[in-house]
Amino acid sequence: MADTTGTAGPSELDDRQLLDRHAAALDLFTDRVHAIGADQWDAPTPCADWSVHDLVDHLNTEQLWVPPLVRDGATIASVGDAFDGDLLGPDPVASWDTASAAAQEAFRAPGALYRTVHLSFGDTAADFYCGQMITDLVVHAWDLSRAIGADETLPDDLVAFSLGEITPYAADLAKSGLFAPAVEPPRDADAQTRLLSLLGRRV
Repeated sequence: MADTTGTAGPSELDDRQLLDRHAAALDLFTDRVHAIGADQWDAPTPCADWSVHDLVDHLNTEQLWVPPLVRDGATIASVGDAFDGDLLGPDPVASWDTASAAAQEAFRAPGALYRTVHLSFGDTAADFYCGQMITDLVVHAWDLSRAIGADETLPDDLVAFSLGEITPYAADLAKSGLFAPAVEPPRDADAQTRLLSLLGRRV
């Protein structure tokens, strides 16, 4: 229901905050993509067996999935192999800019966060999916920063959000085999180090 009093209700405020974080996470990763040197696309990253090109292609593909899943209500099966393979093309930066803009538009459409998305592990609330995407962007922004020698400092608010988002199911991610096991952070570790350690990054 539209707010007619001039003051947003609690759910609208939550939605706005989530979308603002999503926009900030996209901006963070976009900034790092635009900083990649012409000779750095084949450089290694903290992600095992992934080059800078592979990392950006992974995130690019993740963004391409958002419009069909969130806007169109598509399933993994109905999309099929449309997003298989290298989709960055001859201009990786332009491909990223296009895909990220489309993902942001899909999440910002009226009512989008209240929809159900059909993910590989089952039907999921779109706002939860958005939260996952934020965390993915934030952590991989650090990976990309380390790979290209950019500033590795992540925004405090995005780190706090991602840490709260990922902590409840971090162990399940490691069990899936798709993520490195968590490493023990130093006793006095800051929030960024705890987040990265939780996802197997050695800072």
